[in-house]
Amino acid sequence: MDPIQFLGENLAPTSPTPMGLEIVGAEGCWLTTKDGNRYLDLVAGLAVNNVGHRHPKVIAAIKEQCDRFLHVIPYGEFVQAPQVEFAEHLTAALPDGLDSVYFVNSGTEAIEAAVKLAKRVTGRTKLIGCRKSYHGSTHGSLSLTDNEVKKYRSRPLLPEVHHIAFNDPSELLRIDANTAAVVVEPIQGDAGVRIPDPAWLRALRERCDATDALLVFDEVQTGFGRTGTFMAFEHSGVVPDILVLGKALGGGLPMGAFVASRDRMAMLASDPVLGHITTFGGHPLPCVAGMAALDILFEEDLASNAERMGQAFKALLVHPAIKEVRGKGLMLAVDLGDADLVQRVVKGCLERGVLGFWFLSCPTAFRISPPLTISQEEVETACGVIKEVLDGMS
Repeated sequence: MDPIQFLGENLAPTSPTPMGLEIVGAEGCWLTTKDGNRYLDLVAGLAVNNVGHRHPKVIAAIKEQCDRFLHVIPYGEFVQAPQVEFAEHLTAALPDGLDSVYFVNSGTEAIEAAVKLAKRVTGRTKLIGCRKSYHGSTHGSLSLTDNEVKKYRSRPLLPEVHHIAFNDPSELLRIDANTAAVVVEPIQGDAGVRIPDPAWLRALRERCDATDALLVFDEVQTGFGRTGTFMAFEHSGVVPDILVLGKALGGGLPMGAFVASRDRMAMLASDPVLGHITTFGGHPLPCVAGMAALDILFEEDLASNAERMGQAFKALLVHPAIKEVRGKGLMLAVDLGDADLVQRVVKGCLERGVLGFWFLSCPTAFRISPPLTISQEEVETACGVIKEVLDGMS
């Protein structure tokens, strides 16, 4: 398949086999293509559209801000109400110690900045990630990611980066007095939705405290109700030193952030000045969209709906071809044990009006991460199509 056939000659492709859907409309959990077909969205822009596509309150906030101002100056120089108010709303929902927000443009930039902050705070250079992790595609994020297929064309990457086994207490002693930061997904996403033992996360927290290493949680994918709680770290009660956010943060617009204590974050402001800087971070449109989405998340209790609908998916997705359905809330992996079968099922579902997607680092499973607004009826529709396609494969 020639990607130019779908993307045109002037857009760079990301793969030789793009899906090629030309979207002209989106509403709630549904996408509409140019040819008039509708697709039930089980991807949500890869866990971006948590409050659904084009939620009226998000759209209204964007339109209102458009009548005021857009970009006026790089982040941090002017007082801009959307930034100030969003930071207040966000930190009010987080534990003590996570009370200062730095808005950036994406999850991977937030990881980069969090690592810079950890090095500044500790004066150390050693970084630790987890095996089978994914943190983004820029050089620092890619260094922390443990997927050689993604990395080998980009080497050399950051030095002094080490990886420990996820959910393995025996490797925590590799965190030592030279470690600046340990960067962990509280639930691994691209690895196929791997949930750690809460006791391991607590032991990780204790080891970081004992060595004065900073614990960084990458909640780019797991945050904002996706796993049935506001943040996934609430399942274990372990609070990080630095919290990294993205995807759903901007209410459907591009945005990332890292959150830490005020005293730690203040270290980026001097020696040198502009220790981290971004032109478009904290852009007013994603700030107002994200603030509206945050309000919607709590007003409509979408985390609870994510938990209920996740349980509905697990109850309905029973089939001889399904080896396991892993996950929490609406962050699920349907493991078929066969990468080729996954591709055929995703294609078959697409032909029947259900949009699914696979995991790059776990090719034997496909993901279910729809908008958190999905209804019981829509869950039943999706599961019916998935099982119908699986029946046709036998």
